Amino acid sequence: MRVRIATTILGLTAVTVFALPACSTHSNEPRPVSSADAGIPANNGQQTTPLSSAALELLLLDESDLGAGCTRKPEGTTQHDDVTVLGCPALNQLGGDAATAGSLDFPRQAKASFTYTAGTSSEVSEELYSDSADKLSDGTERIFDAMTGCPQYQVLVGSNAIDVATRKTSAPQLGDERWSRLLTFSVGGQESVVKQTAVRTGNLLLIVSGSPALVDRHLGQALAKATAAR
Repeated sequence: MRVRIATTILGLTAVTVFALPACSTHSNEPRPVSSADAGIPANNGQQTTPLSSAALELLLLDESDLGAGCTRKPEGTTQHDDVTVLGCPALNQLGGDAATAGSLDFPRQAKASFTYTAGTSSEVSEELYSDSADKLSDGTERIFDAMTGCPQYQVLVGSNAIDVATRKTSAPQLGDERWSRLLTFSVGGQESVVKQTAVRTGNLLLIVSGSPALVDRHLGQALAKATAAR
């Protein structure tokens, strides 16, 4: 089976195999924000009308949120490669971008990828989706279960073979539902670990992907900004 890779996990590290550094090194960088710190109750997503893609775009983190050293990538610059997933029937059944942790199949969405500008091509990404709570819950659960249901599989990107190991990990008690996983990519004897954490609050779904330290640092911050005006 051949699928199209969009961004997120494989686009972040599978080909380059970097450990992602922090986007800011100044001492006053904000610590991770908990739901209590941000004033976000677990059931705060009472709005039932899905947000438009344009509205979601305004809720994304930007360079001023992340601090010095991070630059947002212009839209349309991410390379799209044909890939083949081997050794994981559950992913084959998903098909499309979801099989390689790319875009989720929700029409109302906004994304931002940031490049660390210290001489590497390391990145961190944020995705926002809006739909009914049931659709967000069912769709995200299905994809995360499939991705973590295969402890090991292989992805072929052109002539490059990437070994992938996945496992579930704990997520902070934010929002109404949350999912988190660690993916270890092995290419040519080098390894890179990427964390992807999703939080659903009402009809809003947030996904932050990158190095475990970056995800832990910016997840609460991203959720606070996305829900501040709701």
